[in-house]
Amino acid sequence: MTDQATIDAIDNAVKTNDVVLFMKGTPTFPQCGFSSVVVQVLDYLGVEYVSNNVLENMAIREGIKAYSSWPTIPQLYVKGEFVGGCDIVKEMFESGELRDFLKEKGIELADA
Repeated sequence: MTDQATIDAIDNAVKTNDVVLFMKGTPTFPQCGFSSVVVQVLDYLGVEYVSNNVLENMAIREGIKAYSSWPTIPQLYVKGEFVGGCDIVKEMFESGELRDFLKEKGIELADA
């Protein structure tokens, strides 16, 4: 069971940052292939984002799954909205849907 303080910390991170990625590792040193894929997509699009390394905090690692009702990591949030994990982000990127979604949310992108 995840404690309320952990849920509050996750909720604060999601709601006070435009783009948040909960991942294994860091953007410069992802610790799993799925996290690496999402980092590559965000970097390619030139999105500024905040990352949370769930490997540094077991409470956050388990809490983010409860928070989103999504069982896997990474998890991407934009303007407080859960977007999805690696497969969803990758599919949205490949179809062009992710770029459109980010633009609709007012997120600045590189001209890639």
